[in-house]
Amino acid sequence: MMSNQNMKIQNPKTQTPETPQMSDRDFINDCLSTEKYMTNSYSTAMNEASHESLYQDLNQIFNETQNCQRQLFNLMFEKGWYSFEAADQQKLNQTYQQFSGYSNQFPYGNTIS
Repeated sequence: MMSNQNMKIQNPKTQTPETPQMSDRDFINDCLSTEKYMTNSYSTAMNEASHESLYQDLNQIFNETQNCQRQLFNLMFEKGWYSFEAADQQKLNQTYQQFSGYSNQFPYGNTIS
């Protein structure tokens, strides 16, 4: 099913009608995009919240939004509407080697194990 190059990770696509009206895929994709935008915005708001109670409320909403985003991603992947390329193990190893040497530069000790 997959070759060593350009390995695509994807489930069989659930067919949707090709019409001008929005399909289930279109609606879910729109929701997923909105949830991604919202989690990014909540993250920024949490970084800038000076009041602890506000921070805790934003954190709770952020977690709920992030969970919703993940569920939408999983649904789209399950239906074959979301795919991605498999990472090449050699490239992963090279990148790990490249950046693992930087750990001694971190101000709070070694965080890469």
